[in-house]
Order: sequence, then C-alpha cells, then structure tokens
Amino acid sequence: MKKTVMAIAAGTLAGILATTQIAGPLLAQEERSGNVYEQLDLFGDIFERIRAQYVEEVDEAELIEAAINGMLTSLDPHSSYLSPEDARAMQVQTRGEFGGLGIEVTQEDGFVKVVSPIDGTPADAAGIEAGDFITHVDGDSVLGLTLDEAVDMMRGPVGSEIIVTVVRDGEPEPFDVSIIRDTITLNAVRSRLEGDSVVLRVTTFNDQTYPDLEEGLEEQIEAAGGIDGINGIVLDMRNNPGGLLDQAIKVSDAFLDKGEIVSTRGRVVEEGDRFNATSGDLAEGKPIVVLINGGSASASEIVAGALQDHRRAIVVGTKSFGKGSVQTVMPLRGDAAMRLTTARYYTPSGRSIQALGISPDILVPQRPAAETDDEESSARPSRSEAELRGRLDNDDLTDDEARQIEEDRARAEAAARLRDEDYQLAYAIDILKGFTALGPAAE
Repeated sequence: MKKTVMAIAAGTLAGILATTQIAGPLLAQEERSGNVYEQLDLFGDIFERIRAQYVEEVDEAELIEAAINGMLTSLDPHSSYLSPEDARAMQVQTRGEFGGLGIEVTQEDGFVKVVSPIDGTPADAAGIEAGDFITHVDGDSVLGLTLDEAVDMMRGPVGSEIIVTVVRDGEPEPFDVSIIRDTITLNAVRSRLEGDSVVLRVTTFNDQTYPDLEEGLEEQIEAAGGIDGINGIVLDMRNNPGGLLDQAIKVSDAFLDKGEIVSTRGRVVEEGDRFNATSGDLAEGKPIVVLINGGSASASEIVAGALQDHRRAIVVGTKSFGKGSVQTVMPLRGDAAMRLTTARYYTPSGRSIQALGISPDILVPQRPAAETDDEESSARPSRSEAELRGRLDNDDLTDDEARQIEEDRARAEAAARLRDEDYQLAYAIDILKGFTALGPAAE
C-alpha cells in the first residue's frame, strides 16, 4: 500500500512538472503578447493626443513615418525607413548615377561620420576625408537628427553650395568646407598600366562593378601585349564604401578558382547563405596586391577578406572600416521600402569583421606627398659618373643595351614620382616587382 501511495505521488509530481514545462512558456508568451498589445495601445493613445493637442497641426503621414524610422534606427546605424522618394533615389544610386556630394556616411555619437569620399566627386575635390565628422550643415547642427534626416539636409539642387562643418582627428578646431553639389556619376572601376602592373581602382560596388572590372582588366592585358606582359594586379579598394553583395562575390570569384567567398548568418542559423567560387581566374594566377584603408567598408571588406583568407592576394594599407553586416531592402506598400540588417557576414576562415575590420598583411600608412627624412640632403642635386666632365665612355654597351638603360632609368624616375604622389600604391607595385624578381616559382 505504501508503495502504491508513493507511486501515485510520484506520478502526480511528474504530471505537475510536465504541466509546468508546457504551460510555463505558453504563459510567458501570452504575457509578452499582452505587453506588446498594451504598448501598441499606448502608441495609439500618444498618436491621438499629438494629433489633437499639439500646438500646431501635424502631418499624420509624416508623424507615422517618423515613428517607423525611429523604430528602425534604434536597432543599428544601417537600418532605416525609405520613403518612396528615398527608395527611388537608392535604386538610381545602385545603377551608378545620382545627385549629391559624393560621400558615404554613417552615424556615430549623434554626428555624421564619413566612411569615405567617392573618387572624383565634389566631396573628394573639396578635401573631405574618411573619418571626418560632420557636425553642422549650413550652420545647423545635425546632433539629434537621424542619419536620413542629416542626409536630407545635405541634398539640394545641382550647382548649389553647401557649407559643412568638419571635425577631423589631428585638427585642433572644427573648420568649414564649401562643396558645390553635382550629379554624381560613378565609374565603378578605373584601370591603367603602371609600369608592368595593372592597377584596378574599384570605387564602389554597383551594378557595373564586375563588368567594368572584367573589361578594364582585358584592355590593360591587351595593351601590355598579353598576360605575360604584366607582373601582377593591384586591386585598389581604398575609400570604397561598399555596395551590392552580389558584386563583391563576383569580383572575388574573378580571381578565385574554388572555395568559399563569404557566408552570411542571421538569427535563424539554417537560413544562412554560403557563396562559393567557380572555376576560372581572370588573372591566370598572376600575383595580386589588395589596397585598403579606413574608408574601405562592407563589400570591399568581403573581397579583401576572401582573397586574404585564400592566400590569393597580399593585403596592404591600413585597417578597414569594419562593417560586417548585411542589409536587406524590403519593399513596403505605397512604393516605400525598409532597409533592415538581417545578417552578419563571415570571411572564408570564419572571421566576422564587424567593428574589427580587415587587418592588412603589411601595414603601410599613406605618407604625405614628397615626405623626406632629410630635407637638406634632398635639396642637394644628385650626381653620377655620367655627369662628370671628361668621363670615360662605356665602349662595351650596344645600342640596345644603352636603350635599355635609359628605359630602366625612366621607369625608376616614374616610380620615384609615384612614391611622392601615392606611397601606398607605389609600395604595392614594388611588391609585384619583387614577385617578378623571384621568378616563376614565386607565382
């Protein structure tokens, strides 16, 4: 009998535990749902009181849009509401032409922070730099505004002037910069030959990035007399603020034969994506140097990380910006849209660069133009045996050898000029020259 009572008691206890385990989460869920409905009721009450009692008549649609945008921007700096006008402007921008100053911005400590100026734009010409903080626009503070509101302040008719107040690290006081608004036409990729090296300057990742890169690389290889005429490629993504994920994948795939390029992981692990390279290397195995700096963000970090992890390229420059999140643009009713952060992305080795950035293999700061360690020695003209009066001629040189010496001297002078103009790029090209000097085994 005692055993029967104990068995009944144990069964009752198990039933209570099972009921608690099932009912507990359901009750918590119902409680959370109740709290949400209470908060929505509160929102409705506040909306009605504003509409009825605010000192001035309000635009109800604008009030609701502001509430929606406030909800999104409270999540992170990259989530936001896009009005129908903003959604159309964003579509135009990804196609490569739009009106504005030519800067990619984010928000930090309530102020607008420049991720990077875009090459050849009014902001670039005016001297705006990556890392600058914009505190005022035409004398009005941007503190307390959302990022979209601050960007709206910087928009205006093409040809009109805007004065932005800039705080820059290393400058003792804020200063004003005058910029003339213009239509921004983005050349996603500009290519050229620098000696025997192909330089691919990738300024953004829009619809034209991969087609422009493929075409530009083919043109320069042809100009060099074929793939054997070049010693490698410099992929210059400094001050590249990023853009379309699919274009970053295509650019990475252009130089990889196999392996993972990037993976994305959201809240639900099973819904993550993994993107792999396909066979084929546009550079045919030639060495690659990737240039990055603090203005390199998002899509440009995906490319740098993929090529670095696969040891396909040497990454040179300074640490990148560190934007490791993916935004999805979701259409809404009335032609509006919502930009929502839906995932983090990871490099092939599993690195998340969110807030950390890509660290270069070789840290190379950009030297100021014409920087010298010894100004006095640089002021003295250099002299050689060939310039001495009464020197002996070199009778052993053939015409071809003499011509080769002159060509080598011209290349050395061009390299010296490049070091004054762009020290980081000159450093990258010197690395490619080093690969060539080591011979085929280095490739």
